[in-house]
Amino acid sequence: GGSWRHHVKMREYEVLCVSQFTLYGTVSNKKHQPDYKLSMKAQEAETMYNQFLDMLRADYSPDRIFDGRFGQMMDVELVNDGPVTIFVDSKDDLAAKKKK
Repeated sequence: GGSWRHHVKMREYEVLCVSQFTLYGTVSNKKHQPDYKLSMKAQEAETMYNQFLDMLRADYSPDRIFDGRFGQMMDVELVNDGPVTIFVDSKDDLAAKKKK
């Protein structure tokens, strides 16, 4: 159980960031086709993604931060080490803080 108390920096792990433009989509039509109209536009999203990478590199070892090509098809393979899923929704967190 103790290994779950350590974070990436403590373990000196590498980080792979993969942009995913289809991450934010809704299905609200009768054809059940995904709609990405509410997604951020590509140029703005790429700028934000690069800022995120810059933040990671500034706060950690730049040689341990890797990323793919923004907006490109990428095949990523991984081994999921453990039964842990952490869902982070910053909007929910901000709403909770505003209510306090």
